[in-house]
Amino acid sequence: MAVKHKASPALRADMTVAAAIQTILRHHFAVMLDYEARAREGTDIEGVHQMRVALRRLRSALSLFRSLLDPEQTRLWRDAMRDLAGQLGRARDLDVFIDEGLADTAGKLPLPGEARLRELALRQRATVYEQEVRPMLDSDSYQRFCAEFPRWIEQGITPAEALEGQGACKLSRPIVSRARKLLDKQERRVLNAGRFVDRHDAPAMHQLRIEGKKLRYAAEFFRPLFSDMGTFISCMKGIQDVLGVMNDLALTQSLLDELLSSSPDERELHAYAGALIGWRSYHFHVLLEDFDNRWEALVAARRPWWD
Repeated sequence: MAVKHKASPALRADMTVAAAIQTILRHHFAVMLDYEARAREGTDIEGVHQMRVALRRLRSALSLFRSLLDPEQTRLWRDAMRDLAGQLGRARDLDVFIDEGLADTAGKLPLPGEARLRELALRQRATVYEQEVRPMLDSDSYQRFCAEFPRWIEQGITPAEALEGQGACKLSRPIVSRARKLLDKQERRVLNAGRFVDRHDAPAMHQLRIEGKKLRYAAEFFRPLFSDMGTFISCMKGIQDVLGVMNDLALTQSLLDELLSSSPDERELHAYAGALIGWRSYHFHVLLEDFDNRWEALVAARRPWWD
């Protein structure tokens, strides 16, 4: 099993904004590269997982600091990262389905079909790694990204308005004050998305999940700058656990449709799949009952960057 990297880059309070941006981007780009071999081998599900997380964090960092960076160049990098992460998406979905969905119900459902469903999922996983993951890692677009993005980190962290001096001034300021403003801004987005959210409104809950993930990433970026940020991140995780299971449930339904389409006449297999969806749905609704408590804990949590 892979050893996971620490989520937070080595920021210091005496860094400028420009230095902090470069440190964050270097850190997560290095994480992506560190997991590339594991993703290619396909024997450790953390390979694809951590590559996708690193790409998402890189995109989130560029979005967080977008007002200080060249907008066109930032957009191109974010589009490239989204495309690369997307090409790893089906592999990750199958990894989660096998390692969590099927493992969670192993031996617990009084129906035949478990072994057959696992066989189909493993076969599909092998195909996806062979036809999607490894070709992506060998693609010109990925190789170009790996060559050009680190050069841009070192040379291109310059806003368009720097020619007039304003942007350069902002980049030369201390990171701590900018971090406080960015955390405040993203926290407001989360509170606005979740304050009156209908727990049974899937699109609204999905939007809350997106905003919450952005806040958690920002908190993890800036964790070395503020004491006791871990407690706040834990409260964020409490909300994300519920929203993550909701997302996994939707993916499970989609994957089962795909897997079962190749075996339309296997009644035992279809019966087991239906029971699996029931089991996962029940687990989600149990978690959903605790959503209000988790939300109140987040709202009441101390904001370390306010001190």
